[in-house]
Formats: sequence, C-alpha cells, structure tokens
Amino acid sequence: MKNVKEDIRNLKREDLELFFEKNNSPKFRAHQVLEWIWRHYEFDFNQMTNLAIQERNLLKKNFCINRLRISRYKTSLDGTVKFLFELENNKVVEGVLIPHMNRLTVCISSQVGCSLSCDFCATGKLKLYRNLTAGEIYDQVFLINQYAIKKFQKPITNIVFMGMGEPLLNFKNVLTSISYITGPDGMGMSGKRITLSTVGIAKMIRRAADMKPNFNLAISLHSANDKTRTTIMAINKTNNLDGLIYSTTGLHKDWHIHSHQN
Repeated sequence: MKNVKEDIRNLKREDLELFFEKNNSPKFRAHQVLEWIWRHYEFDFNQMTNLAIQERNLLKKNFCINRLRISRYKTSLDGTVKFLFELENNKVVEGVLIPHMNRLTVCISSQVGCSLSCDFCATGKLKLYRNLTAGEIYDQVFLINQYAIKKFQKPITNIVFMGMGEPLLNFKNVLTSISYITGPDGMGMSGKRITLSTVGIAKMIRRAADMKPNFNLAISLHSANDKTRTTIMAINKTNNLDGLIYSTTGLHKDWHIHSHQN
C-alpha cells in the first residue's frame, strides 16, 4: 500500500516544533518553515535555504505540500474576474476579484459544495463534498492577490468569505486560514479588512465570539420574517431570527457585526 505523506500545512506550529525536536533539530526551525510556506509561498523544501540539508531531506521524507491551482479565469464586462481553482482530487471551487473604485475585494470559498440548500444559492444545489483545508482557503487569497498586483499594480484590499460553502461549518480551517492571512508568518493583512458571511449558525457565532475574532461578521438574513425566511433558508428551522438576535446580543462592542437582506 502506498504511503501517503501528510500535508505539512495541516500541522499546528506546536506539532511542527515537536517534530523537529524529536529529530534532534531546534524547534525554531518550525517558525522558519512556516515563513517559507505561508509568507514566501514556497512549496519546494529544497529551496528553504536557511535549513540544513539534512533537515530539508527530513521534511521531504515525511511531508508533502498540496495546493490549489488556477484552472482558468474570466473577466466580466464590469471588470469582475472569476477564478476556477482546481483541487488535488480534481474537484473545483470558485473565487472572485471585484474591482470597485479604490477597492479590490476578493470573494473566496470555504467548502467544496454546500449542505444548506438555500433557494437563492447555486452552490446549494450541489451536495457537500468536503471542507477546504486552511491551506486551500489561503491559496485562493494569495493567488488572487498575485493576480491583482500584476493586473492592477496593487494588492487586494478586502476579503469576504462569501463563495462556495458555509464558513462556520468549516470553523477550524477557516479560522486557521484567517490567522495566516493576518499573521506575521503569512500575508499580514488587517483583520478589519476581512468579513465572514454566514447564514447564521447561532452556536458557532457564540463560539467564534469567545475566541475574540479579528475579523468582521455578516449575517445573511434575506427576510425579517421567520416564516418567509424558512421557506428560502431551511437553516432557519434550527437557527431562527430570535436565536440569531440572542447569539449576537452583547457582542457589538468587540465585534463588528452587520446583517444584509436580498
């Protein structure tokens, strides 16, 4: 049976530190590797030149680095650029770059497909295949940012989790991706420029709030009436408007939350 290597981007910093220590290398090597992977977007262990050769060989022996690739992109008449990303398993997800005045906003996906079946959403007609990894979410932002710099001579200004999938149903990987998008090991963007859009899953909103998030939250209401909302969003049966009001009560001082309707 073929031995499948673990994607090193799925490891926590502490796990990578422990790996180096167990192999008689200083744990600060973990920080160096994370910088190569996230900030410099380097996928060849051989190019991580501040590591000893034996350490690079150790990484090659034990780990791989999977990533998204841009399959194709298309520019609309209004300047919006739609990207199709190919995953390792031949599935695809979409991302969008939206130029507007001085802003370059990126809309990214968090899941392959979706399980919520909201009437207004095309992705809801698909089944949920799987969650995206933190690395796959990060890749969308990084690759579109590279395109923006080349095309518009400036980096992206804003990020919205409003593509395929429900971000709060991929909670761990979404928050990990945001930590690298905003962190010094990664892109170093301000969390104030990131908005996570959710259909409104009350317990996950509270859980996220307890972690003192460094991003904005947008709740997709689509109706201020429970009966109407349930007909277009089945999630309202278990996460109705009263529950959403309760879940966001008292959070506004520390967390920028807004709602929107179509």
